[in-house]
Amino acid sequence: MASKQTAPIMNQGQGETSYAHNSSIQNAEQNKMKSLIEAVVVELCSNTGTLQPGKMVIVDLGCSTGPNALALVSIAVEAIHAHCLQFQQPSPEVSVLLNDLPENDFNTVVKSLVTLRQSNDPVVVTGITPGSFYERLFTSESVHLVCSSNSLHWLSKAPEDLKTNLIPAYDIDEHSRHERLPIVLEAYAKQYRKDFTLFLKLRAKELVSGGRMIISLLGRRSDIIATKFPFLPEIVAQILCVMVSEVHFNTFFSSMHL
Repeated sequence: MASKQTAPIMNQGQGETSYAHNSSIQNAEQNKMKSLIEAVVVELCSNTGTLQPGKMVIVDLGCSTGPNALALVSIAVEAIHAHCLQFQQPSPEVSVLLNDLPENDFNTVVKSLVTLRQSNDPVVVTGITPGSFYERLFTSESVHLVCSSNSLHWLSKAPEDLKTNLIPAYDIDEHSRHERLPIVLEAYAKQYRKDFTLFLKLRAKELVSGGRMIISLLGRRSDIIATKFPFLPEIVAQILCVMVSEVHFNTFFSSMHL
């Protein structure tokens, strides 16, 4: 959940089990955004009215930690330099701001930000904006480009409908779990619509006129359940049933609603 009260965070540090060493899938998704970011940067740099007086603010919402934290903003900064060099234009002053929850491991992120700033000095300044992206994070009409990858699936809180109907986070009984599945799916969908609408309203206030937002997140068509989209958690559950005893299996819970 992308709420500062109860949100889990990615494994910190640089160890074997850290997010930094186990986020290749997220990095692959970020690489798919490269051409989109470059195209948007060209549009922004070509629109002199948007960039007046020669400044650009770029933010990444849900940056997490490790090498992925700077992937999107680095693409944007490089695209700005390439465009200005090609058309022999002076580079705008660029402010790069990274956001995630306060509990996020920003230690390695800060070191990487220093490197990014020094390698692009003096036209790039950097900063960190901790907080939930379901709250206001930046001043009105101050941001030119918002990027976010693999972050907006986190909700602000657990669906209220589940609490109202006294539906537990997990039913050990498989029959009850499948029987309540439609209610659970609708509850999460309703919460997501509410959160995503709020997210868009907040960013609309923070973006400058003509600003851009590029978002990437995992999804699927609602009419594809099992035939074309294998339900991986069910496969994992079957494997776990074979590998571990029932008592330990019943104490394991991982929530996933696709």
